[in-house]
Amino acid sequence: MARRLSGNLTSDWLAAADRMKPKNAKRRIVVYVEGYDDILFWHTLLSNIETDDRYFEVMLPSRTSLGKGKKVALMNALNEGLGRNLIVCVDADYDYLLQGATDVSRIICNNPYVFHTIAYAIENYQCYAPSLHTVCVMATLNDRIAFDFESFMAEYSKILFPLLIWSVWCYRYERYDKFNLHDMGQLIHLEEIRTGNPDRMLYGLRRKVNQKISWLQRNLPEAHKHLKVVEEDVRRLGVTPETTYLFVRGHDIFENVVLPLVERVCRELTNEREREIMRLALHETQKKNELLSYEHASASALEMLRKQSNYMYCPLYRKIIEQIKAKIS
Repeated sequence: MARRLSGNLTSDWLAAADRMKPKNAKRRIVVYVEGYDDILFWHTLLSNIETDDRYFEVMLPSRTSLGKGKKVALMNALNEGLGRNLIVCVDADYDYLLQGATDVSRIICNNPYVFHTIAYAIENYQCYAPSLHTVCVMATLNDRIAFDFESFMAEYSKILFPLLIWSVWCYRYERYDKFNLHDMGQLIHLEEIRTGNPDRMLYGLRRKVNQKISWLQRNLPEAHKHLKVVEEDVRRLGVTPETTYLFVRGHDIFENVVLPLVERVCRELTNEREREIMRLALHETQKKNELLSYEHASASALEMLRKQSNYMYCPLYRKIIEQIKAKIS
């Protein structure tokens, strides 16, 4: 009987089960997430609001299948009954910016027990600009600042901001046949990585974005009367010209912008450290031993970018914590 009941969790069932525990037992809050990669992110975030009388258990949405994804998490949770003891945590994707324009967006924006990343996805947090120098230190064990990630990502974002407004308009008004997320992903990648000449990288991006906006203006003239309203709404939701990169499709930013930049900077810092070892080594044996030791101690940029957690200082991350705390207390 217990097995059958636990296979049909509801917030009320969890609350009733907690009442049957000893008075000093912690209250259990079940959290459904989209997939394996989400478990650590949400576990770490929710640990900030665990107390002496409550804890969170983060799990996949189905105990009877391998089904994963946002829709599976939402539908299973809605069917089972959300509440203070059963919540869902998912990527915001564009559903947050769409503000109820689709069925999923309405659930994301309106259900008090469905929480989301605010930023497009977890990958966007891994790309949080103020954390990227630390990622390079983690990978190379070299603390020299070789590239100004914060300044670059702010300028990069300013260029993208008007394009994001167009993209949100296209999805709110169902004109994504003219401009969709795939199209945007093709535009926003960096054509060449030149850490020594960031203006050159931004020049190519600006040219592509301006060309696309001109095309959109010619082919979607009806958008003109709505764009200012969309921009004001997007700003109200927390998007700024300097943080646009947090709200575009996560894997596009991660794979085609931030990872190549971080890898290039890490390569430069690694080469610098290896040259220093070769210069300071007293003899060949010491040089080989030091180079081998350094190789074992350092790590790949990709691995460190995935493992880093300094995005916890991002204001959006703190906002998620406050939203969940307010609802489940």
